[in-house]
This record gives sequence, structure tokens and C-alpha cells, in this order.
Amino acid sequence: MEVVEVLHMNGGIGETSYACNSSLQGKVISMTKPITAEAIFNLCSTTTLPKSLGIADLGCASGPNTLSVVSDLINLIRTKYGETGCPSPEFKVFLNDLPGNDFNTIFRSLPDLYKKLRQDDPGKDSGPCFIFGVPGSFYGRLFPSQSLHFVHSSYSLHYLSRVPEGVEGIKGNIYMAKTSPPSIFKAYLEQFERDFSVFLKSCSEEMVPGGRMILTLLSRRSQDPSSKELDTFNLPTYTPSPSEIKTVIGREGSFNIDKLETFEINWNPEDKPGNDKSDKLRGANIVAKYMRAVAEPLLVDHFGEALMEEVFWRYREILTNCMSKEETKYTNVIVSMTRRK
Repeated sequence: MEVVEVLHMNGGIGETSYACNSSLQGKVISMTKPITAEAIFNLCSTTTLPKSLGIADLGCASGPNTLSVVSDLINLIRTKYGETGCPSPEFKVFLNDLPGNDFNTIFRSLPDLYKKLRQDDPGKDSGPCFIFGVPGSFYGRLFPSQSLHFVHSSYSLHYLSRVPEGVEGIKGNIYMAKTSPPSIFKAYLEQFERDFSVFLKSCSEEMVPGGRMILTLLSRRSQDPSSKELDTFNLPTYTPSPSEIKTVIGREGSFNIDKLETFEINWNPEDKPGNDKSDKLRGANIVAKYMRAVAEPLLVDHFGEALMEEVFWRYREILTNCMSKEETKYTNVIVSMTRRK
């Protein structure tokens, strides 16, 4: 599988689009705002404040979350510059994703973003904001040397650059399962370690010394990486444990970890304690929709488009049964890092 060619969220603004089915990702971004704000404030407190500041959002996708991240980061920096008495810088914002991403929807939304940024700037004295689309894999260089001061990535780095070698011939599981041979676990871990190391090295060359980076990705609390949820197709994803993340960061050596925390979120981001059976059914439908928005392009490439309605109808039934019987949560990890000087 050529991941660069087929990995992208469902585009547009239709019923199955990522733009209309990304409330989970939006909630994760909201939950991590305090750590993001701390990293921004530390950046502005410990480095010489530049007149032109480079920001990259890696794996930006499309829809409301993309531009809310940009708006939040710019307003945080404006606030900190204002506290120091310095005029707000000009902003160079780079929105990155793979070439199949729906950049057109993002670009059509930019006039509304610029309007909001003007409204959020009471003094009307902030520097201009320039926004660029940067298609390409972040497992390699994307930006000029020392051009970035702040890097943000949410829910992207658990995607690998490729399905690990040697697992294509293993039948019976879509991913790592309890019945998978040890070689499968080893192959996925080694692929993650290679990819994450390349990512860190590339970013270190693109960032200024003292620059900050915030990464949020799906994770797991246990050391057991097996999945019981899917079957018959090898996914190019890996959910690392916090210790695996720390190991790669330490081994690569370009960044200091300022903070590393795990947190959980319900599969259904709208779920509340005490929800009845009808709420669980509605929740299963929400989860099936956002999973379809994320996974459908990969599944279509492997199985064809004709099966998709049946696949996600069955998936919704499985989710309804599962969510009615047990507490269903995702484990996430957020890492705040500083580029070593």
C-alpha cells in the first residue's frame, strides 16, 4: 500500500465528510489547549521575540478544527507579545497534510478566518498573517532550515509511512491481534520507531533552536499493543505507549521533553454518564460516522467502494453492542517538547 497516495480523510462538507464528523478530534484539541498555551508562553518568554514567526500544523486535515487551531495559536501569541509590550509579529502559517487532503475546502474558508482574526484583534495592530498549504509527508523534510518556531500536530502521528514489511501475507487480522505472531508486533513497533525518528530529525532541522512542538496522538496505557476490534486488513497505524515515545525521543536526541501526559476520551465525544439505550444507539452512529470519515479512503482502496455501506452498517451494529456493555474510551498522549540549542 502506498500510504502517501491513499491516506486522507473524506473531503468536502457532505454527510460522510471529515469536516462534518470530526467532533472527537475537536474535543481532543480543546482538552489539550492548556498545555499548548503553556508551550506558547514559554516560547515567547525564553527566546528573542522574532518579528516574523513560523507555525506549522502537521496533519491538518480540513474542516472547522483546522482553522480553529490556527486561530487559537495566533491569539495565544498575540496575547503573550502584548504582555511583553512588543508589537505582534507577522505570522507564516503552514498547513500540512498528504496530497490527497481536501486543501480546497480549507482555502475556501480562509476569508472567514481572516475576518475572525481581525475581530479578535482589539487594537488592530497585529502583524499580517500569511497561510500556506504544504502537501507532503512529514516523514521527511517539508520546510526550509530553521524556519519554524512552533509545530503542532494532533491525531496524525499514529499513522505510519507504510504498512510494515513482512505483514502483508499474514491473513486473518486487520491489525495486531491477540492471535498475531510476535513478528507482527515487532514489525509494527520497528516501523513506528523508524518513522518517528525520521519525523523528529526532519523537524529538528526545520525548527529554530528553542522552538516548541506539541504532539497529540492515540496511545495505549498497557505494553500490549494488540487490537481486538478489526479483521482482515493491515492498517498503517500504531498506537505507541508513553515509554515507547520517550525512548525514541531520547534516542534521536534533538528535543527535550517538557511534559508528557496521557488522558482518555469517550469513543462518543457527546457521551454522558447515565445515557440510556437510545443514547447508546445514537452514540454508535456518531462513532461509525467519524470512523468512516477517517478510514473510508483506505478501505475503498483495498476493498472497493461498493462494499462501504454494508461495511459501516455492520460496524455500527458491532459498536452498538460493544458500547452498551462496556465503557469505551480512547487513550491519548500529549508531548510538549523544546528543540535543543
